[in-house]
Amino acid sequence: MFLNYIKELFVKKSLKNNLKIVKNEVFTSNVQTIGLLIDESKFRHSKELVKELSLHGIDPKNIKIVAYRSKLEKKKTYSRPTFSKKDINWKGDVTADFLNDFTEEEFDLLISYYNIEKAILMMITSKSKAKFKVGFSSVNKNLNRWMIETEMENYKVFVSELFRYLKSLK
Repeated sequence: MFLNYIKELFVKKSLKNNLKIVKNEVFTSNVQTIGLLIDESKFRHSKELVKELSLHGIDPKNIKIVAYRSKLEKKKTYSRPTFSKKDINWKGDVTADFLNDFTEEEFDLLISYYNIEKAILMMITSKSKAKFKVGFSSVNKNLNRWMIETEMENYKVFVSELFRYLKSLK
């Protein structure tokens, strides 16, 4: 318990250093690929969220999902790549291969679908090489280029607002 607290402090320090490096990417093209980072500790409607994105013209094959859970059950098999605190070391480096692949991929859009600041999720968002990042307004303003103010359970509102903003950019 105490070691987890210390690890969290080190990850937050590493995150703070990452947030100083601000990338001001300009969104100029249509969205083809989406990275979806979901906190499944709080939100269990991932399939419905993907379905809602596909209703707005995104091919489900072009949506790559990784999910965070605060506790992973050892004997359970998850339907999508799922990670926990154990997949980031004390320096804030990602140790899971699928998570490294996710952060290295240059998505057109990264959706950080979590509304509570958790150092591990914020670290993945900051390390992502996505061209454009969107998240909730309740999370640190330096992580995402756009923040949408709604509740996590209102995924339909989130997606409709997202695409309304994207259309206004074009």
